[in-house]
Amino acid sequence: MASSEGFLTDEQREMLKVASLNVENLSSSPKILSSSPKSPSALLSEHHIKVPASGRAPNAGIAVRHVRRSHSGKYVRVKKDGGGGKGTWGKLLDTDGDSQIDRNDPNYDSGEEPYQLVGATISDPLDEYKKAVVSIIEEYFSTGDVEVAASDLRELGSSVYHPYFIKRLVSMAMDRHDKEKEMASVLLSALYADVIDPSQIRDGFVMLLESADDLAVDILDAVDILALFIARAVVDEILPPAFLTRAKKTIPQSSKGFEVLQTAEKSYLSAPHHAELVERKWGGSTRTTVEEVKKKIADLLREYVENGDTFEACRCIRELGVSFFHHEVVKRALVLAMEIQAAESLVLKLLKEASEEGLISSSQMVKGFSRLAESLDDLALDIPSAKALFQSIIPRAVSQGWLDQSFLKSSGENGHMLIEDEKLRRYKEEVVTIIHEYFHSDDIPELIRSLEDLGMPEFNPVFLKKLITLAMDRKNREKEMASVLLSALHIEIFSTEDIVNGFVMLLESAEDTALDILDASDELSLFLARAVIDDVLAPLNLEEIGSRLPSNCSGSETVNVARSLIAARHAGERILRCWGGGTGWAVEDAKDKILKLLEEYESGGVVSEACQCIRDLGMPFFYHEVVKKALVMAMEKKNDRMLDLLQECFNEGLITINQMTRGFTRIRDGLDDLALDIPNAKEKFGFYVEYAQKKGWLLPTFGSTATGASPALVSAA
Repeated sequence: MASSEGFLTDEQREMLKVASLNVENLSSSPKILSSSPKSPSALLSEHHIKVPASGRAPNAGIAVRHVRRSHSGKYVRVKKDGGGGKGTWGKLLDTDGDSQIDRNDPNYDSGEEPYQLVGATISDPLDEYKKAVVSIIEEYFSTGDVEVAASDLRELGSSVYHPYFIKRLVSMAMDRHDKEKEMASVLLSALYADVIDPSQIRDGFVMLLESADDLAVDILDAVDILALFIARAVVDEILPPAFLTRAKKTIPQSSKGFEVLQTAEKSYLSAPHHAELVERKWGGSTRTTVEEVKKKIADLLREYVENGDTFEACRCIRELGVSFFHHEVVKRALVLAMEIQAAESLVLKLLKEASEEGLISSSQMVKGFSRLAESLDDLALDIPSAKALFQSIIPRAVSQGWLDQSFLKSSGENGHMLIEDEKLRRYKEEVVTIIHEYFHSDDIPELIRSLEDLGMPEFNPVFLKKLITLAMDRKNREKEMASVLLSALHIEIFSTEDIVNGFVMLLESAEDTALDILDASDELSLFLARAVIDDVLAPLNLEEIGSRLPSNCSGSETVNVARSLIAARHAGERILRCWGGGTGWAVEDAKDKILKLLEEYESGGVVSEACQCIRDLGMPFFYHEVVKKALVMAMEKKNDRMLDLLQECFNEGLITINQMTRGFTRIRDGLDDLALDIPNAKEKFGFYVEYAQKKGWLLPTFGSTATGASPALVSAA
């Protein structure tokens, strides 16, 4: 068999086998054979496969499967697999991708051409952005052209990805020479606020800190270099000094990023003359360092004030070739006008001329004014009238057309939100000192006396905002102290409306606060929830606060989180412990102490000993709780012995009229609920009010509204 088959291919052997089987099957059916014009056996005999014993099958040999009857009845040779040929039908299912279409065939139809599927890769916008900024950075390192780099980045769009640009710029510079490091710092200063938002620069440096461990693998001194970049950013005023403290809260202490922050703080920013040291660290390898530009600007402005030559000053500004840094010209010119008031008109003339010539762009002018506005508090320490002078310059600049009106819109109508009323400014300065002293001494009575001495109760909401803002940027001890202080202030000198207004002010500025305090939203929700638990706010007050905020702002979300915290199971206990009870007595502990000392006194204790226990609490702002619990206990026990204790506390000056009034008020507000357990609560309370007024604990005006009913209730009791 092997000799007869020769070198048949596997496909040919299979065809031969099938044909043989078909012959055997058909031969057993005479009807089929007789009805067929040509039997398979005849076909095989006429078109047999001729294969030599050795060698390949000749071309003349035609296999059975390649023979097909044409429309004319003749047998013609067809294509492989029976797929067509002139005058043939083609295969039953002619879908074989290997079949070829003859474009020279008279019957050729272009519609028979097979479809070509072209694959397309879906690109990630972030990946495209990263590739594009690498080219921008490489070109900048090659040319040193800040304006081109800024223009390219602006045209690239995708501003949401700018933190990645910060990360890539610094990481690429870290692996290069000092020249590129200096160039990177100069570019960051140029892009700040104009092209890249301050918050995005902070986010970019946070990303660098988070990837410090990876950078250290490729760059041996990555920690020191990145620390220097951060210090340089602080010196160049594109990162706030508080950035280091806030970043430490989010970076693991075991990471290289935390080490970077420590190095920046201790090795660079804490050193004497650190600004000069940091700015000269890379040797000013780029064409012009920021410090050199600042010095040239200061020199040309001083020279201008002396000679008054506006044309020459504009020429010097133009020759600096740093149009991206003209905001520094604006800022320093305004400061000079405040320092030398006789030169104010000259300085304003220069700025107007530079604006009209197109030398200083509108955006650079606004940026210069904005930078000065941000530093006014510090400037006022050297120039007391700085804020008033700045406020007087703004309307003139706008009316003369060289300061865009958008500056007024961004800073508040007529600049009043930017330049605060002198009285409010002084109040803020005073209360910051008062709050710092309180955090140091934990002396609530002294703080209350200090606020009363200020005599500005209309600014109570401002105090609350400042208190919580300062506490949020400190440890849990100060947060606990702030919550305890709120309870005391609500009792002594703050109304519920003051508290509500203060929280509204806080929540309205929550987004700005979050730029400096990363977890501000969570902490604000805890302060709100704690205020409700401490009875400083009622749950309905949260509804009022929420209704005064835009529905889609982060402050509204904070209020919703506070509601969720309060609604949770065992919320009271958890929220009271949210700051860890870091100051004196926690409020809940104080309540337990008060209850125990009153129970001990009621069971046969001595008045003087009970008074000493109250005094040992050391929480005079919380003595209204003593009054409240003593009155409730007197109602429950039907024993007026508690009145003797209150009388002694009043005689010794231990509990003031103010605290007595607050305690009686709290009982009055809860009389309806109290009456469910003590049926004659209202009658007893009326008697206690009358008794307290006779003894001088309460003012006579309290009795007429003591129970919310008619005065007859009090007299009847």
